[in-house]
Amino acid sequence: MADQAQDRARARYKKILFLTWFLTLDLIMFGAFVRLTDSGLGCPDWPGCYGNVTPVGAMTEIRQAVSVMPEGPVTLPKAWIEMVHRYVGALLGFLIICICWMAWRHRKAFKQTPTLAIVALIAVCLQGAFGAWTVTHQLMPVVVTGHLLGGMMLLALMTWLAARERAHLPVAISMRRFTVWMGLGLGLLFLQIGLGGWVSTNYAALACMDFPTCHGQWLPEMDISSGYSFIRGLGEMPNGEMISQPALTAIHWIHRNFAFVVFVYLGILAWRLRGDPGLRGPATLMLILLLAQLLTGLTTIFFQWPLLIAVLHNGGAAGLVLASVTLLVRLDRAGSTALPT
Repeated sequence: MADQAQDRARARYKKILFLTWFLTLDLIMFGAFVRLTDSGLGCPDWPGCYGNVTPVGAMTEIRQAVSVMPEGPVTLPKAWIEMVHRYVGALLGFLIICICWMAWRHRKAFKQTPTLAIVALIAVCLQGAFGAWTVTHQLMPVVVTGHLLGGMMLLALMTWLAARERAHLPVAISMRRFTVWMGLGLGLLFLQIGLGGWVSTNYAALACMDFPTCHGQWLPEMDISSGYSFIRGLGEMPNGEMISQPALTAIHWIHRNFAFVVFVYLGILAWRLRGDPGLRGPATLMLILLLAQLLTGLTTIFFQWPLLIAVLHNGGAAGLVLASVTLLVRLDRAGSTALPT
């Protein structure tokens, strides 16, 4: 009877875990939609909307804001987009609390430390704080980029938790030598995601409209110091003036060119890892996503940043995090007993 109860608890834990993992991925995609539709200030206070639980109770304030600025940051559709994002974030936090509680309660039966679940709980609390700061600091680029990176880190933690529960073919112990290389690859990927977030939060996606050159030059005029000055408001230079074209060009150009470094590094590594049956699935996924990222990145330039493609580009980055963490977990298991698929 005790074994049956443990099995039921483990089954419930896995269901909640995979649901939370899926919701985290969805929330990252929806967060990109919020950012790209300029809905981040759809409700300019936090956690409610003008002190109300839903935009319905804030109709008077929203109408007043629209009458002053019809195309401004506050409209009814943008308010709903922003609040739905907050609702889903709150649900995600509740589910992670459940995971943390179950991991602690059944730590002996699961034969796993609850430390990783506790770290995920801390991470989702920090994400909530960054969500509030995003609004209170008026979409300050460094805060919004930090919010994006925090979401990707939370996805990495949830993927790690989920990957521990999923069976796969055994990985040869000789593949452990790639663990450090995969860890470095994940670090490069997060750096590139940060650079991409900086492009998005500074609205620099269209700073270079040609490819492979930028403004017809391989090395265009750039203001790197102003472009990568972190303590400044949205659309501003460090001195408070409107951000210059050379600063936007620097932001775009660095993200674009570092993408090739990440593409080559992860592409070669994934190709090598495909040789092991236990790693073939996530390694193949990584190769597919790298090609998709290249395609959506170029499409963003040539078709002037269509919303769907931009959201898919963000989702592709999340998918690469997913594949990278899965590979790291499996490399750590290299040499273990074969697991049923």
